[in-house]
Amino acid sequence: MDQTLSYANILKKTVQEATINQPRLQAIKLYPVCDTESGHFLVLATGWNKQRWMDTILFHARLVEHQIIIEEDNFEESLTQALIAGGVSKKDIVTHLEPAILNL
Repeated sequence: MDQTLSYANILKKTVQEATINQPRLQAIKLYPVCDTESGHFLVLATGWNKQRWMDTILFHARLVEHQIIIEEDNFEESLTQALIAGGVSKKDIVTHLEPAILNL
């Protein structure tokens, strides 16, 4: 299997599972957004947080060639670690803070 296709499947599974397993302490709903064609994988959170409407990206990863670029990972238990546990090589993960991203 092509590594890029495999990473896309791992990303999709990780993002979908993250939205299922979250505790519902408030009226906030999590949505998985997986666009394998563009290579973007997100978890969106929307809903009422106390008296304020919330609409934010909790997780955003881009699949670029054979690397996963983590733009945001705001989960208490990092989804980046879940990707590694799911079979993604650590060397293929780049965070938005690393200068290597500028070469893509």
